[in-house]
Amino acid sequence: MAQLFSNYINGEWVSRDQTFENRNPANTNELIGNFVKGTAQDINDAAAAAAAALPAWSAMSGPARGNILFKAADILDKKFEQVAADMTREEGKTLPEAKGEVRRAINILRYFAGEGSRMPGMLVPSERDRVHMFALRKPIGVVGLVTPWNFPSAIPAWKLAPALICGNTVLMKPASAAPLSAWRIVEALHEAGIPKGVVNFVAGSGGTLGQALVNAAPLKAVSFTGSCEVGQWLHQQASARHLRIQLEMGGKNPTIVLADADFSSAVENVVNAAFFSTGQKCTATSRAIVEDAIYDRFVAAVVERTKKLKVGDGMQPGIDIGPCVDEGQMETDLRYIEIGRQESGEPRCGGRRLTEGALANGYFVEPTVFAGVEESHTIAREEIFGPVLAIMRAKDFEDAMRIANNIPFGLSSSIQTTNLSRAFEFIYRAEAGLLTVNLPSAGVEYQLPFGGAKDSSFGPKEQGPAALEFYSDYKTVYLKY
Repeated sequence: MAQLFSNYINGEWVSRDQTFENRNPANTNELIGNFVKGTAQDINDAAAAAAAALPAWSAMSGPARGNILFKAADILDKKFEQVAADMTREEGKTLPEAKGEVRRAINILRYFAGEGSRMPGMLVPSERDRVHMFALRKPIGVVGLVTPWNFPSAIPAWKLAPALICGNTVLMKPASAAPLSAWRIVEALHEAGIPKGVVNFVAGSGGTLGQALVNAAPLKAVSFTGSCEVGQWLHQQASARHLRIQLEMGGKNPTIVLADADFSSAVENVVNAAFFSTGQKCTATSRAIVEDAIYDRFVAAVVERTKKLKVGDGMQPGIDIGPCVDEGQMETDLRYIEIGRQESGEPRCGGRRLTEGALANGYFVEPTVFAGVEESHTIAREEIFGPVLAIMRAKDFEDAMRIANNIPFGLSSSIQTTNLSRAFEFIYRAEAGLLTVNLPSAGVEYQLPFGGAKDSSFGPKEQGPAALEFYSDYKTVYLKY
């Protein structure tokens, strides 16, 4: 019988009759477990529990809060193999990728646990005699966290950890497509002894729970990662209540490849960023903008490299690309591939759903490369969130920069070049929040701010020291002595 995973409200595991299934996208015959389907009442109960727990939690010293995060990280470390396998089985990414993400989540918990002993404020001199001026950080209150399925462990960790270390209490709603990885983090916090009500976890329908969450009276802030459509709706709802809000949304990320690039590295970086994790990364390369002098050669090399990628169950050794997360995402990918055929011609490789042999019961799509893509084409403008790469031709560096920036999104952007001046031109002119040079566009570390520009993001950045800015406010003090 499949395991039942309950919601976590006020320090208790709470069950209801209604559940939803969590199945393996590589083999839909495998049921990972059943999750309790949360209700609007569960959200209200969780918000009330978080509000009740706030005074004691915020009064606890930063190092004491950090100790609980350290313990939770150690618990996840001991369960490392299980947590990584859970992720591969529920989300589909390969086991090496899942292990890398779980390690990152553990490191995020430890990084922010250490911030509890620092928690920087401000100390400045006064213009007045014998006046001591300083500003202390304070929590903002009950925070709602809405997390996606594509990084089901790292993103919950990088929202939870700074929220908690700043003294806030939390209500988390994970994506229904991959809730188990976030559940494991909550389980670790529970085992680490986090006080009742400080962390609450409610899984279920985004439509039902999202409205209840944003309407919950104790809520003071919402941090969201997901689609532009939901983010825009959430912004409207939260703004009406004057809630603090942080949105990380879509991307249509370019990689510029100049003629002077290290050719083999550029090919590898583009293929890596476009197809690993099945292209299901908000920072994935979906547009390769290639200088005319090497365009044909580059297309041929990318196609040759892409054809070597092995698609299959991510739990099996030697697999490069796993399945789409669910049937809906697979259908979206196939629909955009058909649009690409109509606008840009047949893909140079890929373009099919794979159903042969062991792939028959999964949501597998071939890594797909289109060439000759124009700026006006749909696959050059709309986020697909799948293993589809559009290769575009640029006359020169200036033309490539124009094409790269001529998009409503601005999450990540990359350039492949050995020209230092071109690299710095790109750094200062690229309209994106995350830039890479001679690296894949996807792949970030937790020590620096993360977030985009334009329609990709709204509000303060996540990760690194910048994360504290969203989850805390200042209390300013003027003291005459």
